[in-house]
Amino acid sequence: MVNEYIVNPRSIAVIGGSNHTGKPGGRLLKNILDGGYAGNLYVVNPNEDEVQAVKSYRSVELLPDVDLAVLAIPATACPAVVCLLAQTKNTRAFIVISAGFSETGPKGALLEKEMADAVNAVDGCLIGPNCTGVLTLHHSSIFTLPVPPLDAHGCDLISSSGATAVFILESGLSKGLRFSSVFSVGNSAQTGVEDILKYLDESFDPETSSRIKMIYVESIRDPDAFLFHATSLVNKGCRIAAIKAGVSKAGSRAAQSHTGALASSDSAVEALFRKAGIVRCNGREELNIVAAIFTLKELKGKRVAIITHAGGPAVMLTDALERGHIHIPSLEGPVADELKARLMPGSSVSNPVDMLATGTAQQLAVVIDYCEKRFDEIDAMMVIFGTPGLVRIFDAYEVLHEKIETCRKPIFPILPSVYTASEEVKSFMVKGHVSFSDEVTLGTAVAKVLNTPKPEPANPVLRGVDVPLIRKIIDRLDTGFAAPQEVRELLAAAGINVVPEFISADRQAVIKFVRTGEYPVVMKVVGPVHKSDMGGVVLNIKTEGHLAFEFDRMMKLPGVTAVMVQPMLSGRELFIGATYEERFGHVVLCGLGGIFVEVLEDVASGLAPLSHNEACSMIRSLRGYKIIHGARGQKGINEHKFAEIIVRLSTLVRFATEIKELDLNPLLATESDMVAVDARVRIEKK
Repeated sequence: MVNEYIVNPRSIAVIGGSNHTGKPGGRLLKNILDGGYAGNLYVVNPNEDEVQAVKSYRSVELLPDVDLAVLAIPATACPAVVCLLAQTKNTRAFIVISAGFSETGPKGALLEKEMADAVNAVDGCLIGPNCTGVLTLHHSSIFTLPVPPLDAHGCDLISSSGATAVFILESGLSKGLRFSSVFSVGNSAQTGVEDILKYLDESFDPETSSRIKMIYVESIRDPDAFLFHATSLVNKGCRIAAIKAGVSKAGSRAAQSHTGALASSDSAVEALFRKAGIVRCNGREELNIVAAIFTLKELKGKRVAIITHAGGPAVMLTDALERGHIHIPSLEGPVADELKARLMPGSSVSNPVDMLATGTAQQLAVVIDYCEKRFDEIDAMMVIFGTPGLVRIFDAYEVLHEKIETCRKPIFPILPSVYTASEEVKSFMVKGHVSFSDEVTLGTAVAKVLNTPKPEPANPVLRGVDVPLIRKIIDRLDTGFAAPQEVRELLAAAGINVVPEFISADRQAVIKFVRTGEYPVVMKVVGPVHKSDMGGVVLNIKTEGHLAFEFDRMMKLPGVTAVMVQPMLSGRELFIGATYEERFGHVVLCGLGGIFVEVLEDVASGLAPLSHNEACSMIRSLRGYKIIHGARGQKGINEHKFAEIIVRLSTLVRFATEIKELDLNPLLATESDMVAVDARVRIEKK
């Protein structure tokens, strides 16, 4: 558990500190000294009485009591030193940067456990082992560079990987980001990413704490704790950007259902981040760009003005924003004409506002003022301003500085001349600003930020869902795939409409049922899991002769116990499914049916239980959303009905954890209604 001694220790002992700053123990001590640590600082080095002008003790036994110990000694020596410090020196915080523990195998894992047990016995905190260390406003106990000057209102960075933390710092500093703290947790023998999040949540002060959190995580050991504290921080006004590494399908299990085949650990992570309101990033650069976006005034709408003196970058930015469903409204009318008259001949104000390469700092100020005060259809500005090297552009960047400080609408500074105008860019960032060098990566990141939903209450929606009946049905089912009639009962209890159907192994009974309705019908086998693969689904049966022929053929297929007939319905094919992921709970997937789910795998995921807003957000995040909404003259579907069924299904699985995989595929939709045509449920009981 994180304690005050790890954050603000009154005394620090560097075990293994040396005069050689090219070694971890030497660099670690130098970083603490250079960081201006104000407490008592000690060193343990068996060969020195003084190290970097700090008193050195020949053994740990000779040390006075110490709050925090930072170990840079061989792994085999660490457990004994930790035990001694914890038991005799009242040490309650430890940072072990040494490697050679669980990452090396069973022997190393035993050493790691011995350390963790010793720290747990005194209710202490252990960071690491195999980490780069910790940076807080009070001490720089880290053995790597860079060690930036810290700012209470900068970003809090938590990283599973020390090297990744270093590279994130490098990239972030180049963009003008400032940092408040850095926690590299390494092997997380005791303290992991979730524990740091908990500390940041429980110690949050709206007046003094940072509101930006950056996370690189390789393993989420406690998804519930991660979700709880991340959601709590976001609800307190914080903004979180995160990378979750290690989610490729190479590690996913073989699945028995369509949903299971589509789902992976990545689906669970995506669902968890979505529910917590975390902006998910795919790499270090994107993580830093999103964090830099967080430092600007919050963008409250999706209407952007692009201000530029270079046409090509503006076109590429327009494309990137529109791909992310961000609107670039056309600027027309008397006000636009008035603005154009104040720019160079040949300038365009239609949006992008192109001032041409000859545009001046004064004209830049004019354009920004018009977008801020005169164009109500604009929510934010993105300014692309570089130089071909003919003139210095300090004056233009001074305009940007002043307008970012005073404008109500957010301004995104895209400063592409990182070499030619490096002095100007540096001068701009020294004033406390971030800068972006590439317009497309910025546009993509802004879209991610805007399209990440806010956290919703985790209460399941019970209206119209008969939970007692669901439990009664589940309790009588056995492990395996539920029979079609049992699936229909479950869906009915959840308030989900199912197409009428008849199941029988008697040909005449099937024919008699169809005579009561109308052709065409659909016939499917009962028994095998993958019906289509074995010719077990036939569509558009229009005659009784065709019906009898297909019945006879299907009953001869291996594993078939009966056939099912349904009326042949038309509509837009949709897909909803759920799969149970260990530790995460049920992940609900949705998407368009057919090629969109089979080939393109265009699905969105959410963590059950889902609210209506969460379900709507999932639907709108689909690449094929325009089809759902209605495109190219085709009518859309009832989007709110689709969301309602997603919510009902999420409530069903929330109260029936024995359901491990569930498919509604297809779910047929029209403008007004929606009905499940085929459903599959796999039960697993202990």
